[in-house]
Amino acid sequence: MRKPAPVSALLPAMLRALAPGARGVGVGAGAGTEAAGGAGPLYRRAKRALLQVIEQGACAPGTALPSETALAGTLGVSIGTLRRAVDELVADHILVRQQGRGTFVATHDAERFLFQFFHVERADGHREAPQVELLAFERQRLDGDAAEALEALRLREGEHVFVIQNRLSLQGRPVVFDRIVLPAPMFRGLTEKKLRERPGTIYQLYQSEFAITVLRAAERARAVPADRATARVLGVVPGAAVMQVRRTALTFGDRPVEYRVSTVNTARHDYVRMLSRPA
Repeated sequence: MRKPAPVSALLPAMLRALAPGARGVGVGAGAGTEAAGGAGPLYRRAKRALLQVIEQGACAPGTALPSETALAGTLGVSIGTLRRAVDELVADHILVRQQGRGTFVATHDAERFLFQFFHVERADGHREAPQVELLAFERQRLDGDAAEALEALRLREGEHVFVIQNRLSLQGRPVVFDRIVLPAPMFRGLTEKKLRERPGTIYQLYQSEFAITVLRAAERARAVPADRATARVLGVVPGAAVMQVRRTALTFGDRPVEYRVSTVNTARHDYVRMLSRPA
């Protein structure tokens, strides 16, 4: 973890966030919806200011926040108000508290991916990180046949994207077939070599190489028959019932950064989500 960011380095971004007429950059209910000049609870203004410095990179992933006293003084709020703002950012997985060490800007690691973004586990409740096999990587233009990806990523037909196909295995069995679409301009310099040789999860790669932090995802699931490509990857017969999960991964300001279609063989595994308050 990095050393705490000095308040002096964060002050300009905080002041911009709190200036009259400033627009919020928050995620979640209520965040970034009040004018900073006075409307709305103080803790939401404090939350918006902290989000501003994190989104702009003044407080990078892994960096410790300054002390509560210093932050509260800079923002002109009480310690209690600051803690409420921080509590919401912790619940949003933007900050993380470490007992005895302080509060840090959250980073993506295998544990976070497993418990926030990977929801497949064995029917008996056993959960583990999947083994990921890259099957295909290419750069292409999206056409009209990819209407869902165009809409999810807010792209126009003909724009360049990276298309990635992965097979995810658990206990040595193929369980998930991922098809991932990324806007090429946001991931400039992405190569098959970087994907294959990344030391951590794909979301760690987004964060470390492209300064893109996935905060949350919107998902829709339905049962579908396996097509031939899916049947071949997962080792099932064509037409077998599988679960298809369409995910749009979002960063700050609810900006979409990834569209993913995950097809899951649920013969031995379940798709499990823990419900909590809205992000």
